Amino acid sequence: METILTIDHLNKKFGKIHAVKDVSFEIKKGNVYGILGPNGSGKSTTLGIILNVVNKTSGNYKWFDGKTDTHHALKKVGAIIERPNFYPYMTAEENLKLVCDIKGIHYDKVDEKLEVVGLSDRKDSPFRTFSLGMKQRLAIASALLNDPEILILDEPTNGLDPQGIRQIRDIIKHIASLGTTILLASHLLDEVEKVCTHVIVLRKGEVLYSGSVHEIMASEGFFELQSENNAELKALLQHHSAVDKIDEEDGKLYVFLKSPLEATDLNRYLFQNNISLQHLVKRKHSLEEQFLQLTNHQ
Repeated sequence: METILTIDHLNKKFGKIHAVKDVSFEIKKGNVYGILGPNGSGKSTTLGIILNVVNKTSGNYKWFDGKTDTHHALKKVGAIIERPNFYPYMTAEENLKLVCDIKGIHYDKVDEKLEVVGLSDRKDSPFRTFSLGMKQRLAIASALLNDPEILILDEPTNGLDPQGIRQIRDIIKHIASLGTTILLASHLLDEVEKVCTHVIVLRKGEVLYSGSVHEIMASEGFFELQSENNAELKALLQHHSAVDKIDEEDGKLYVFLKSPLEATDLNRYLFQNNISLQHLVKRKHSLEEQFLQLTNHQ
């Protein structure tokens, strides 16, 4: 699979603030990547560096396996890293044609990209009449005019209402289905879980996890258990080879696993050791739970 972007031990310092700390990851063609982290985690700074608008302190990055220099590589990149900035008195179509003039792109791309973002019926409306969500969709259309190989979005649903968020998510999925690689930065776990195939988790400028969304969520999970004698139940389970740790809350044991264990096998094991359960539920970690575990352990 072709590598679109390689980031290798990237660092950025603003005075005493180490905003990006030894960050490394790869972006492969055809996937949707989410850089996930709270505000101040280094997401926007990392994007700024690879888009050549922020100077790195040290480390390296290369586009398209290093076969193209950054200046020419960025011609194959579409990006929105700031709020949309169009002329308010001009129509959607006129604003996009102006972008075409600046970038040397044929006008026939305008209608095509307005269709992609669902704004064809508003192409003759002045930009000032657009809602925040429509402005963001027009910005995405603008970033797509050059048919980029990768689309980079910084907090694409920030400030939008639930309907606007859903529209942007659907557009991102549609663009990805057409074969465009996407890299988006977000502090919203739900956004990354619903849209992305891969995730890079950042905290205070450091990478805590880099891999597929499926893998980060596909841990062995945990059991909720309860019996007449939880102390006896806990003592027995502490010696089980599949058990990682046990927490107790509100009369229930939360048994976290380090290797696979099915509910039927656990129930049989406990019954053979003279323990009958009043409550047994097996759960999987959500992305939110995994993210909190990652960030709380640092």
